[in-house]
Order: sequence, then structure tokens, then C-alpha cells
Amino acid sequence: MTTVEPVTGPRLRVAAVGLEPALQTRLRSALDGRANVQALRALGEIEVGGAGTGLTVVVLGPEFADQARLEEALRLVHTQPSLSAILVAEELTTSLLQRAMRAGVSDVVTFDSDPSDLEAAIERAADQIASRLVALPPAHAVDDGVHGKVVTVFSPKGGSGKSVIACNLAVVLAQRSSEPVALVDADLQFGDVAVMLKLAPHHTIVDAVSAMHRLDAPLLRSLLSPGAGGVLVLPAPREPAFGDQVTPADMHTILDLLRTFCSYVIVDTPTQFSDVALHLIEESDDLVLVAGMDVPSIKNMKIGLQTLKLLGTPSSKLRLVLNRANAKVGLDVAEVEKTLHLRAEALLPSDIIVPQSVNKGIPAVTNAPRSGFARTITAFAEVLSPDLDKSRRR
Repeated sequence: MTTVEPVTGPRLRVAAVGLEPALQTRLRSALDGRANVQALRALGEIEVGGAGTGLTVVVLGPEFADQARLEEALRLVHTQPSLSAILVAEELTTSLLQRAMRAGVSDVVTFDSDPSDLEAAIERAADQIASRLVALPPAHAVDDGVHGKVVTVFSPKGGSGKSVIACNLAVVLAQRSSEPVALVDADLQFGDVAVMLKLAPHHTIVDAVSAMHRLDAPLLRSLLSPGAGGVLVLPAPREPAFGDQVTPADMHTILDLLRTFCSYVIVDTPTQFSDVALHLIEESDDLVLVAGMDVPSIKNMKIGLQTLKLLGTPSSKLRLVLNRANAKVGLDVAEVEKTLHLRAEALLPSDIIVPQSVNKGIPAVTNAPRSGFARTITAFAEVLSPDLDKSRRR
């Protein structure tokens, strides 16, 4: 394939797959001589590579509007951070647009689109690739002897603040560590991590699972989205139905790979003992248990602790966090600890800054680092990471 002058960004290449001659002409006209269009007959003819080989926008012909062909094309694109795809369709319907966006297509244009629309779509796709490659952690972080620590955040009751704590904890650890810190949203049906960090991710955990047969550390690293404080995020699936594609074995592989280049892997979980959640609990070095200061939350936590004991979970890795611990609700911290037979290692205060930060999509430890909530999370992170030098910054 010929390297061409960019429409935007460095070393852009355009590969047209399945476009008839008339559409090839329209594409060349849209680029107005600033890029040569390489017409290909099959996906296998696309040259792929890493950040050093340039950016390639793949323009898919109408035949790829079929669901099976679309998935075939996007399997290739999802495994190559230097590729992005747009689809040229005979007719743009709501159904096609939804399927294409879910699959990860950058844009959809029609036969009769203005040439400037096609040019703009290619520019946006190229910009996405460039942003993705810039965001990748340095290659030397892989295979350098790092064996990261997995910290799973769990609560047996919804509304406990589990996801908020996971996000803020990950940001603090990232600020303290000289190696990458990953945040995995394993709440596969209703994960909120991407929303809480105001991310519009190109990839989710489903993309990692789809590439499982060839998944290695560099590929997994390319699927992570950069979040607040430099945290690398692997978001939950975009739709609940996709969560069924992730198995405990898949999660095991993902965690093992993340350990090879991340100092810490923070995992947010669902509020039930699903097969995946049970596996994560077993795999974790530390299990952060989050409870609110209300009777239903304490009741569920007591039952959850009994379940963990039956499963043989070592008590040494249990870390109890009481959220909104200063709320005047008629419960005393000492009484709660006595009921649960577990000492609380962090007492998070009720603080208006927390919902404000969630609504902004900015973690409280970044939005209001001097708040009581942020200071308590930071102190708790120091308990979890005594080996990290506090003076180090990413």
C-alpha cells in the first residue's frame, strides 16, 4: 500500500475495500489529490502494524452493511490500534447506524453524500487513530518484570458507592506509581466507570474477549482508554447483553496480562456473586468491601462475609470501607465493626463534593483534592500500597 500525504495527522493511508469503480472515483475526488486511494478486494490485503507504520483509514463498501461482514471487518480493526473504519452504505437507516456504531465503525456515509462529508469522515477517523496511539503507554512497560497487584472493589448492595471508590482509588494509585495503573469495569451489565470518568471509549472488555485467541500484552494495552490521572481503563460492555460473552477464563487471561505491565489493577464488580465476580475475588490480592451506614447495607455485608468465609477467602485480604460514615443515622461505627467482626480500614465521610464530581465526570481526588473524602481515599491508598514511593509521579 502506498504511503500518502495526510488529510490530517501523520502518515495517513486510505484502503478502500469492496468499493466499485464509481465509488472509488468519488473517494479520490473527495480527497482531491491529497491522498492516494488503494483499492483492495479483500480485508486480508490490508497492511497492518503498530504506531510506527502510519495510520490507515479503511473505507468499507456496501457489502459490509451485512452484520456478519461488518463483524468480520471490525475484528481486524479492533485488534490494530493504527486502523479505523468508515462504512459507505446504499441507504442510512437507524438500524444500520446503531449496528455500525456498536461494532465500532467511526462513521457511516451514503452513496449520495457530498464529497466534503466523506472527506470529513476520513479526517475524523484519522484523528481518532492518532489520539489512540498517542495515549498508549510506552512499549518498554511490557515484559519488564512488573507483576501488578489486583485490588477488587465489591459490595453486596447497590448504591454503596463502590464504583466511585474504585475510580478514585485507581487515580490516587496512578499518581503514586511510576508504572501504569489499570481500572477494569467488571460490572458487565451495568458498569458506570466510563460515565464516571467522562469517557467515550473506542473499545470495551468485549473487544479484548473477541481477540482472545491472539490477545497479548501489547494488544490489550492498545484497547485501554486513558482516563483521569493517567489511569488506563477497560470499560464494561456498551450493552448488558454483551456481558454474557465474558467468562471467568477470559477475565483470568486479562488480569494476568494486565499484571505484566501495570503496578496495580483495580477492578469494579457487580453487586452479586456471579461466576465472574467469584473468580475476581479469588484472583485478588486485596478485596475492598464497601458498606453504607444503613441497616440493609450492613445486613447484606454480613451475609456477604459469611459467603466469603464458606468460599475459603482469606481474611487477611479483606479490607472493609464504610462509606458516608459520618452520617447521623443512628448507627455507630464500633457497633458496625462488632456486627461484621471486621475492623473498618477507611471511614469515608458524606461529602457533597462526591455527587458533584460524579456529575462532572471528574474523580473527587482530582476535582477537590483537599476534601475530606479525597484525603481519606488517599490515606487508604497508602495502606494498600506501602511499597510505593509517595514522591514518584507518572
